[in-house]
Amino acid sequence: MPETMSWALAWPFFLAAGLFGYLLGSIPFGLVLTRLAGLGDVRKIGSGNIGTTNVLRTGRKDLAAATLLLDAFKGTVAVWIAWQWGPNTAILAGFGAFLGHCYPVWLGFRGGKGVATYIGVLIGLNLWTALIFCGLWLIVAATTRYSSLSALIASLSAPAALWWLGEGQMAELAILLTILLWWKHRENISRLVSGTESRIGKKRDEHGKSE
Repeated sequence: MPETMSWALAWPFFLAAGLFGYLLGSIPFGLVLTRLAGLGDVRKIGSGNIGTTNVLRTGRKDLAAATLLLDAFKGTVAVWIAWQWGPNTAILAGFGAFLGHCYPVWLGFRGGKGVATYIGVLIGLNLWTALIFCGLWLIVAATTRYSSLSALIASLSAPAALWWLGEGQMAELAILLTILLWWKHRENISRLVSGTESRIGKKRDEHGKSE
């Protein structure tokens, strides 16, 4: 078990966990599903993103739902499999999955914004934290109708919840994921500040940027 090994012996396991998570997370399900459905390249419409919201712009709610579930599931699976070798490998696999989704090597490192995969990683690490994240997302979305704002605020709850639950290492991972998620949403943040961010259910123009 790498958790009980010296660093000299354990680092190959940790590297393998991170790489496994990255490769799994980099599977672009939004792109794959839309192409299989004969809808072409989802990167050529809307925001050009491969995530759920842009897939929804194709008019296929079923494909958007499938993208959401699969993007979350790859984060969960990465954590669950790596957990067989201990929590540290699980944390590294979760981080790798998130990086893979946001920066997939197959797509020139231009991927999604990470919300679904973040949730999937949380499900694998600590279900209660994932439920808090989702619950807060729903509350903010219902009151503001901003998907991006909901994700940004919900992401702040994960490090706090994990820290409160006594999961210090997981909280540190959540801090890192939250920082990266905010970075990926920097254009959304600019539009929120300027009042030009589109709301949930409102048709966006071709330049709208969201996951």
